Amino acid sequence: MEVILKKDIPKLGFKDDVVTVKDGYAVNYLIPKGYAVMAIGAEKKMLAETLKQRAYKEEKIKKEAEEIAEKIRDAHLKIGAKAGTSGKIFGSVNPIQIADALKEQYDVDIDRKKIMVDGDSVKELGEYKAKINLHKDVRVDLKFEVFGE
Repeated sequence: MEVILKKDIPKLGFKDDVVTVKDGYAVNYLIPKGYAVMAIGAEKKMLAETLKQRAYKEEKIKKEAEEIAEKIRDAHLKIGAKAGTSGKIFGSVNPIQIADALKEQYDVDIDRKKIMVDGDSVKELGEYKAKINLHKDVRVDLKFEVFGE
C-alpha cells in the first residue's frame, strides 16, 4: 500500500515522501497514529501542490539570502569597543553587536543566531572573521575590525 508520510519516520522516510508499506502496518499503525495518509488521487494532487508551493517559497528565500550575501561579501565592518591600554576589551564583542553594526553600517538586518564568530570570543582589539549562515546553501565570511573608542 502506498502512503504519504506526515512526519519523519526513522528507517522509513521523511515528511511528504510517498512510500510503499505492508497493508497491516499502514492500516493498524501509520494511519491511526496520524503518521501517514493513504496515497489516493486527491491526496497525491494535494501533495504535488504543497511541494510546488514549498519549492517556490524556498527559491524566493534563497534568492533573498544571496542578495544579502552580495551586499556584505566584501564588507569590512568596524565595531567600537571600550578597551584598556593593553588592548583588552572591557567585556567582549558578540554576535548581537555584529548584527547591530551590520544594520547601522550596511542597512542589512541579520538575525544574531545566524552569526558565528571564529574562535571562542573577541576580547582584544584587532581584526577577526565571522561566518554568517543566511540559508542552508548560502554562507558568507565577514571580516570585522574591533577598534578602541
